[in-house]
Amino acid sequence: MVVKIFLIRHPRPEVPDGTCYGRTDLGLAEDPVACADRLRGLVPAGLPVWSSPLSRCLRLAEALHPAPRIDPRLVEADFGAWEMSPWKAIGRQAIDGWAADPLHFAAHGGESVAELHARVAAFLGDLEADAVVVAHAGVMKVALGELLGLPPREWLGLQFGFGTATALEGSASGGFRLLWQNRNS
Repeated sequence: MVVKIFLIRHPRPEVPDGTCYGRTDLGLAEDPVACADRLRGLVPAGLPVWSSPLSRCLRLAEALHPAPRIDPRLVEADFGAWEMSPWKAIGRQAIDGWAADPLHFAAHGGESVAELHARVAAFLGDLEADAVVVAHAGVMKVALGELLGLPPREWLGLQFGFGTATALEGSASGGFRLLWQNRNS
């Protein structure tokens, strides 16, 4: 059975540029209804919509579907003590430590990328039909890497714009292929 998965990144959050944020629940700097209106032509109507519980995703999911399904496995990574700090204030030594072992670093007291990967992979393993997933950049990197079978060095560097959609098609047995990435209308 061929499955289509549409990954959508939330609209731009209300946070100063250069701020490290992950699990912090932030407001939006962009209207989620306007974002949903732009995305409607990319995502087939009637599909189930899954969402992170954080409001920056959930508000968009609610604009796309009257009853989105919330899954806590879709929440963004927890950056621990780094949350809501300017990247400049975190310090070069700490960021170099993270860069040296991006999958397992958790010295900030939050979650490692490996932990994020495990929960997102579990979510994907539970999907059995076409779906729209409204989530965060970190979750989308993991999802795309997992579905396409990419090594971490490739998926860690993926970029997803705010309020954009990415589409994949495939099956658990036959693998997935990328249909398109970072479209917003």
